Amino acid sequence: MSSTDRDGADRPRGVDIVLVHGAWLGAWAWKRVLAPLRAAGHRVFPVTLSGVGERAHQPHESIRLQTHIDDVKAVITCEELTDVLLVGHSYSGMVITGVADQLPTRIARLVYLDAVVPEPGESWSSRHTPETQAQRRELIAKFGHLPVTEPHGMGLQPEDFDWMMRCQRPQPGGVYDSPLDFDKAAWLERPRTFIDCNRPALLTIAAARERARSQPGWERFEIPTGHQVMISAPQALTERLLMLADRQAKG
Repeated sequence: MSSTDRDGADRPRGVDIVLVHGAWLGAWAWKRVLAPLRAAGHRVFPVTLSGVGERAHQPHESIRLQTHIDDVKAVITCEELTDVLLVGHSYSGMVITGVADQLPTRIARLVYLDAVVPEPGESWSSRHTPETQAQRRELIAKFGHLPVTEPHGMGLQPEDFDWMMRCQRPQPGGVYDSPLDFDKAAWLERPRTFIDCNRPALLTIAAARERARSQPGWERFEIPTGHQVMISAPQALTERLLMLADRQAKG
């Protein structure tokens, strides 16, 4: 769809973009992509999930995957968003899958940004190695959450590493083994994009990369940077999201 501006030029109408961060992060992580996306005429809503970012003060005991799904659903419904370009980073591949299943008429495209690609009944933990599962479950049993870890192997510049370490907060432990049930047949019919950030590639996303390569219906792109792409390569990410949004706006 398009609209005509004051000088008579026919330009695509902006779309609704919802950005959902990965584990330990918050809406702050999208800071470098917000202005250019909005300058292009799109409405952009970065969500902070319960228990992290500026919501880190919330009690973690009752937070589960469904809590985070409900966080995103609340933004979409309260802001009355439609035809949403829904972007989930890392862990939030779980979240956006659940949102699309529970708000099927509101979502136009799912974008898995170096993100988990689940199967029905799986949890965030399901495709991790047994060693990673044991380590994380031990931390959750001890602390009730997953403590902030240093993001090694993500190709971050020193100043970006310092920024992440200042702003990250412990991840609610109850989301780790929360299973997600969803209608896979309906999900497979949805427009889906996987953005692969593989320099260096994060091991815990390996299963998702393989699924995006092998399952039908995926659109795939690569950005040659590390996992925290919105921090390490915001311009490249913005260009890719603008391409998707502009294409959607044109119908």
